[in-house]
Amino acid sequence: MDLGLDIAATGMVAEQVRQDQLANDLANASTPGFKPEETPQHSFGEVLLANTEGGAAVGSVNEGVALGKAYTNKTPGTMQETGEPLDFAIEGNGYFAVKTAQGVRYTRDGQFTTSAKGILTDASGDPVLDAKGAQIKVSAAGTVPASAIGVFEVPGAAKQGENLYTGTAAGKPTGTVRQGSLEGSGVDAAKVMIEMITAMRSFQSGQQSIQTIAQTMQESASEVGSLNPS
Repeated sequence: MDLGLDIAATGMVAEQVRQDQLANDLANASTPGFKPEETPQHSFGEVLLANTEGGAAVGSVNEGVALGKAYTNKTPGTMQETGEPLDFAIEGNGYFAVKTAQGVRYTRDGQFTTSAKGILTDASGDPVLDAKGAQIKVSAAGTVPASAIGVFEVPGAAKQGENLYTGTAAGKPTGTVRQGSLEGSGVDAAKVMIEMITAMRSFQSGQQSIQTIAQTMQESASEVGSLNPS
C-alpha cells in the first residue's frame, strides 16, 4: 500500500473512533455522575520520542496515527443541588453499589427512586445497597437517611455500559454521601462540540488526501501506459 494512503487511512480511523466517543459523551452531558471515555492518539513523532526517552533502541515504529488504550476520565463532577430526598451524591472518592441481574455493580449516579415494594432503587430498578450489601427500605414519608447509603472504595473500577462499573470493593472509602444533591456529568458540552468539529475536519482532510493520492496514482499509471517504446 502507498505510504500516504496508509497514513491518511489510520488518521481517518482514529478520528472515527474519536467521533463515536464524543457523540456518546454529548448524549450523556446531562447524565448524573457520568464519566467520559478518552482514547489517546499518537503521531509518528510522538511514538518515536517516547521510545527514545530512556535511551532504548527505537526499533520498529508504525507509520501514521496510533490509538492508545481507552480510559475513563474519573475526575469528580460538580455538585448540583436538587432538594429531592432520594437524590444523593458522593463528595470525594467512592461508589454507590447496586444489585443487578449480573451481580453487584458500582456507580456515581445517585438519582434514586422507590420500587413498588418500597425498596430504594436506581433508574433501572436495581436495588441500592447499604454498607453491608443489604437492600435499603424507603420510609413511609418517602425518605432515606444519607447514613443508610453504602459507599464503597473500588480500586481500578472498570466501566461497563454507560454509567456502571465492575470491580472488587476493598479498603475504607473516604467519600461521604450528600443528600438532596447529584454529581453532574463529567462532560463539558461546549468543549465536546468543538472537539467534534475538529475531528470532523481532520477526517475530511484524510479523505481529501486519499482522493489526491488516488488521482496522482491514476495519472501516473495512465502516463506510463501511454509511453511509446523507443
